Amino acid sequence: MAQHGIESVLVAGRGPAACAVIAACSRLGVKAVAVYSEAERSARHVRLADDAVLLGPAPAAESYLAVDRVVEAARRSGAGAVLPVPPALAGNASLAAEVAAAGLTWVGPPAEVLERLGGDGVEPASEHGLLALVTEEGLRYPTAVARDRAAGIARVSWTPDPAGEVPMGAKRLVDVGWRGLVTVGVSEDGELGEVAAGFSLDMAVLERAHRVDAVDLALATAAGRRAPRRRTAEEHPPRAAVAVQLRSTLAPGRAGRVTGRLPASGRLRGAAGETEVVAVSGYDPGDRLDPWYDALLTTVSAGAADTATAARAAGAALSDLPDAGVPHDGAEVCAVLDRLAAGDPAPGA
Repeated sequence: MAQHGIESVLVAGRGPAACAVIAACSRLGVKAVAVYSEAERSARHVRLADDAVLLGPAPAAESYLAVDRVVEAARRSGAGAVLPVPPALAGNASLAAEVAAAGLTWVGPPAEVLERLGGDGVEPASEHGLLALVTEEGLRYPTAVARDRAAGIARVSWTPDPAGEVPMGAKRLVDVGWRGLVTVGVSEDGELGEVAAGFSLDMAVLERAHRVDAVDLALATAAGRRAPRRRTAEEHPPRAAVAVQLRSTLAPGRAGRVTGRLPASGRLRGAAGETEVVAVSGYDPGDRLDPWYDALLTTVSAGAADTATAARAAGAALSDLPDAGVPHDGAEVCAVLDRLAAGDPAPGA
């Protein structure tokens, strides 16, 4: 059965994030259409999807980030909606406007709001931030997040303790018309910095903390329906959560091939009320890492009663990785998780 009246979605993106969205669509009974460049005809996100459409040549500007090609792919596929994955697409006001003009559902904030607030497509990587679902009624699932960064990219995100108050500026997102998921950066004085749409690493923190499906929430909002009922704190109180991303450290412009198995995709462990670990890989053994794109290999997220327990669970999923065939930053990521497991929040690079 189609979820929220949306039968098919063009998933605009690649890598582990696109794989996670496509898997969620499958769980929700929504047909997922992948997009790909000439360099990624056999990429994992293409194999997972129900259908796939070629965008164009390998350079992202001529394929994944080309507004006209994404809209035309949606038309050709017969998809009823376009779900942009990375902030570079989800925050693109021109893409949002073109999708709406084509009579398709845009799964994200309206174009006019993106023009004012989120058109730069920057994924917040400041040390502190906030995640939420923005609806007409206000902010739902507000989740404070702290980050450890490397080269300006958040490689580990987690729920800080104590979480603190929701910044007043975040509440204004409702008034300016933002609808859907949001990731924001928060300065030390509580002011909002970067504001982004899309499925950042941090969204896994929101999912694990509140036991929700971000794609389900995004589709409900786009369809103009109420998001799935939030369980009360007595039923399922928010948990601590940690999310990490494992990246290849190949030199820029250098290709590689995955030969060892990365953390298996899917729900690795946990039942309701207990520690939960979810991994999403962008590659299987034998897959090629193309030098055109960011080599994010896999993401792992965990929810537990406290941050230390969640960090240990995520670290266990990354421990004893076999030789992946490409160098990666697993040692650095696990060092951050070890600090969190020992009770040292240690945000920053």
